[in-house]
Amino acid sequence: MNSFQNKVVLITGGASGIGRIMCRLCLERNATVIIWDLNQTGIDETISAFSVKGKITGYQLDVSIISQIKASAEKVKHDIGTVDILINNAGIIVGKFFHEHSTEDILKTMEINAIAPMTITGEFLDDMIAQDSGHICNIASSGGLISNPKMSVYAASKWSLIGWSDSVRLEMKQLKKNVNVTTIMPYYINTGMFDGVKSKLPILNPEAASLTIITAIENNKKMVTLPGYIYRITRLSQAILPINWFDWIADSVLGIYKTMEHFTGRKK
Repeated sequence: MNSFQNKVVLITGGASGIGRIMCRLCLERNATVIIWDLNQTGIDETISAFSVKGKITGYQLDVSIISQIKASAEKVKHDIGTVDILINNAGIIVGKFFHEHSTEDILKTMEINAIAPMTITGEFLDDMIAQDSGHICNIASSGGLISNPKMSVYAASKWSLIGWSDSVRLEMKQLKKNVNVTTIMPYYINTGMFDGVKSKLPILNPEAASLTIITAIENNKKMVTLPGYIYRITRLSQAILPINWFDWIADSVLGIYKTMEHFTGRKK
């Protein structure tokens, strides 16, 4: 089992939602926590709320801008040292039909959800390999397992993230390095990001989801869906059912294809 005791943990998107909750959970496990977030006010509020629990610092940056990632990574290494646990949590969604997306929508979604985790990991992975110790946790989505209307670009970014994340896990295994990779694939979480979503399946509680993620890291889990049955049911159904039958179940029985019809998203 991994311990967070005396480890340095970097959480992107750590100033709100499950990122903020995971900051608290890591501090309660006696880790040093680093927040990366676009929202300086959110960073300040999170640090103010949780500083009594342990050492927590924050850096304001836009993870869609590679130069800011590189500059912030250098600051972290200079100010704090090697990152032991990296949680790539930052993400966005544009809930529209694909033809309604602007080019900017497409690029920003891919930059934040898919390219940023790769770029950020690239900044810290060499140090983990050198010390033969580390953990990378990538927060993907169950949207990376199943197609869904009004989530085409989001789904593309998360499918990409899942494939990359688990490939890095296998690379570390082949290299015989003690660097673990956990890929998390949650259903909708009630954090505001998916406001307006209507679902027959239960929308996840953010506190419970955050605890499951931290526990997955502690237990070196490889791939985790929230809830757990989603991966097995989805993969088995996709493998054995004709596409039209699978579509009917996802749409008419489970209502998944209609979940985004009333999506509004988090108010800015």
